[in-house]
Amino acid sequence: MKIVNLDGYTTNPGDLSWDGIKRLGDYTVYDRTAPDQVIERAKGANILIINKTIITKEILDALSPELEYIGLQSTGYNVVDCAYARELGITVCNIPSYSTNAVAQLVFAFILQITNEVTLHSDAVKNGEWCACPDFCFWKKPLTELAGKTIGIIGFGAIGQKVAKLAEAFDMKVLAYAPRPKDKGELKTVEFVNMDTLLTNSDIVTCHCPLTPETTGLINKETISKMKKSAIFINTSRGPVVDEKALADALNNGDIMAAGLDVLETEPANHNNPLLTAKNCYITPHIAWAAKETRARLLKILEDNLEAYMNGKPQNVVN
Repeated sequence: MKIVNLDGYTTNPGDLSWDGIKRLGDYTVYDRTAPDQVIERAKGANILIINKTIITKEILDALSPELEYIGLQSTGYNVVDCAYARELGITVCNIPSYSTNAVAQLVFAFILQITNEVTLHSDAVKNGEWCACPDFCFWKKPLTELAGKTIGIIGFGAIGQKVAKLAEAFDMKVLAYAPRPKDKGELKTVEFVNMDTLLTNSDIVTCHCPLTPETTGLINKETISKMKKSAIFINTSRGPVVDEKALADALNNGDIMAAGLDVLETEPANHNNPLLTAKNCYITPHIAWAAKETRARLLKILEDNLEAYMNGKPQNVVN
C-alpha cells in the first residue's frame, strides 16, 4: 500500500511517532501541501491522509482509480466531497471524539480568563500596581462567580455534554439546544430548550455544533441581539458558524460583554478580520485539539482506522 500524508505537521510536528503508520505500508509524509501540489504528491497513492487539504471532485477524478481510502486527521469531513468519493468506491474515515476533554478544557479556559480577568491582573502586578497598592488586594474590573450562572450549550454531542458536566461542577445551571432529542445521562441540571430561550436566558453561550448549511451563520446580528448585554460568547466548533462582522459589531457596541474564539471563518486569520481588533475578544489559533495527549489519541485512532480498513472492517466511515 502506498500511503501519503499531505498535512502531517499539525498532527505531529516532531514530538510523536509515525511508526504505527509506517508499518502498514510505504509511507510518505509532507508537513503541509499547497492546493497546486495535491495531485502531484498524491498521484498513485492508495491511501491518502489529510487534515485541512480540500479534496474536490476534480482531485478525486485525478487520483482514481488508485486511491481507495482517505483518512482524515480531524472529526470534521467537510473538506472532502464525500458523496462523490462514495460513487468512486473511496472510503472516507474521520477521527471522532478524540478531543472532547481538550475542547471542553479550553471552553473553561476562556470562561475563567474572562470572569477572573487573569491576564489583566497578572500584568497589573508585574507593572508594579500591587507593590504600590495601599491595600492587600485590588481589582481593576468586576469579577464574576460562576456558581448560579446559566450556561447555554448549542449542540449536545460528546463535547457539549462534557462542557455541561464541567459546568455542573461549578454549580452552574445548564440549558442545552439540540435539533434532535438527546439523553442527559448522568447530568443533573440540564434543561433542553429552544434556541430563543437559550439565547435569552444564558449568561454564557457556547457553540458545539457541526458545520452544516443550517448552522452556517447561526450566530448573527439577529441571534446576538437576543443575548444579554452581560453575556459571554464562546465558539470552539467551526468558524463559519459565526457572522464575524456581526459579532465584532456587538462587542464594540457593548451589545454583549465578551467572546472567546478558537476558530475563525478563514484560518490562518485574515489581517482584516474585524474580530482581531474587537473589544473584549479573546482569540486562540485553533489550539483546542493541540495538546500532545490529544494529538497522540488522534494518531492512534488514525492508525486503528487504517488497520481496520486493511482488514476489511472499516470503522468511523463518514460516507
